[in-house]
Amino acid sequence: MPTETDRPTTRPLDRFWPYVDVPEMPTDEEIAALDPDVRAVLFGTPPGPFSFTLVFPPFDGPDYPRAVALARTTGEYRETGSGRELRHRAKYLTSDAGKMRELFQIVGTLDACEVLVDERPVPYARELWLPLVWLLIT
Repeated sequence: MPTETDRPTTRPLDRFWPYVDVPEMPTDEEIAALDPDVRAVLFGTPPGPFSFTLVFPPFDGPDYPRAVALARTTGEYRETGSGRELRHRAKYLTSDAGKMRELFQIVGTLDACEVLVDERPVPYARELWLPLVWLLIT
């Protein structure tokens, strides 16, 4: 039989939540990291400028530090993955066609280099879309 000293002095709350309090809205970094299709479903399709993204892995050679430096000059540069899965992602608007061409001349010969149009893989992005953008340089 419980005694008077065994009785708790306060009553526990009924709404106990043992987890960390997570903010309701995602941060800007979390939104930027979302897949474009998921972002469009969640927030609608924003009227944004046409963009190209060059994605490339680390590579051996004297031009690698220069390629990373060029990629980091973009407004939206991200590194994804780690180790063998590390990828550099540099997003360019059409107004930055000259800078994009400079980086592509370094990393375009890599088999693992990807060219994304509006954050999506598109057929003939290297062979058709990029040469059309190079016309904007003149």
